[in-house]
Amino acid sequence: MTPADLAPFRRSPRPLRVGFVALTDAAPLAAAQELGLFRRHGLRVQLSREVGWSTIREKVVHGELDAAPAPAPMLWSARLGLDCAPCPVLTALVLNLHGNAITLSTRLREAGVGDAAGLRAEARRRRGERRLTLGVVFPFSSHALLLRQWLRAADIDPERDLRIVVVPPAQMFGNLQAGTLDGYCAGEPWGTVAVQAGAGWCPAWSASLWPGHVEKVLMVREAFALDQAGEHLALVAALAAAAAWCDEPRNRTHLAEILSDRAYLNLPVGLLLPALTGRFDPGTGREQLVPDFHVFAAGDANVPTAPRFAALQDELVASGLLPRASLTPELPRLLFREDLHRAALAQPLHAPQELPEPGGVALRQSGLA
Repeated sequence: MTPADLAPFRRSPRPLRVGFVALTDAAPLAAAQELGLFRRHGLRVQLSREVGWSTIREKVVHGELDAAPAPAPMLWSARLGLDCAPCPVLTALVLNLHGNAITLSTRLREAGVGDAAGLRAEARRRRGERRLTLGVVFPFSSHALLLRQWLRAADIDPERDLRIVVVPPAQMFGNLQAGTLDGYCAGEPWGTVAVQAGAGWCPAWSASLWPGHVEKVLMVREAFALDQAGEHLALVAALAAAAAWCDEPRNRTHLAEILSDRAYLNLPVGLLLPALTGRFDPGTGREQLVPDFHVFAAGDANVPTAPRFAALQDELVASGLLPRASLTPELPRLLFREDLHRAALAQPLHAPQELPEPGGVALRQSGLA
């Protein structure tokens, strides 16, 4: 399939079904819906809030969702059939860079753990009793890669010195409070939630650990990108426009207000603003200025390039999550479709209208499940 093979735009008889998990980096979807950008690109979109990433993968693979933001490594998992039935999937849009934080419990800090070296000592001390347990949101995710990077840099063996378990994002904080998790790597706002509740602190975050890493991509089945090519390209274009709006500092407070609505994150604005405004409180007594905590568009962030593919694949192999034997030369052009991204941005609008001014959109109930 090449851009030249794409069919003309035809609106399907039903709305596009697009899933999301309630995280701050779902911002482009919420903005596209609330600012009317889907309509501006001739689309009807039904957003569906899902519990976690396993559900997202299964619903995309089985056609219950047409598209969804997904942790970028999920593309390899789905395409190669790692822990699931294989399904040809692809992305033509990177939705954001960064956005995650490693959070450790306040209990560990009270026990003397003040950094990764302290965690190493505590993990080895507890090898013979209850091992430390850290959570990630999905096995094939940047969260798993970031956590494993951080542990290896401190000479902590992720397999022998502690346990890494998979927990849906919204359940991370509750498990930290209950003591069933000693820490986790998750997307915002779950680091800030733990810090503001006094239950955790953040020793590291995406921008400090792996600058420029791809976080979420718009994952679709190859069949959808081919059979509903016009709608797919319009969806990419609408979300790229929304990502650009989200990246403007002057829009971040309004973005937090949109995301706080019960249709999306259903959380107070004050939990969303620290990371969105780049004034991140890691719970260590000093606010950190991290202007690139969330990157939605700057620096051609949305383009699924070959170097970004290679960086992710190399880290997946280094972390032991991706067998070298499964890699094939055609994977880059199958998974990361820069050609479709460029084609999407070249498409004409199908229902042009003025983009609302920042701050001028009334929040509304969107009827999400």
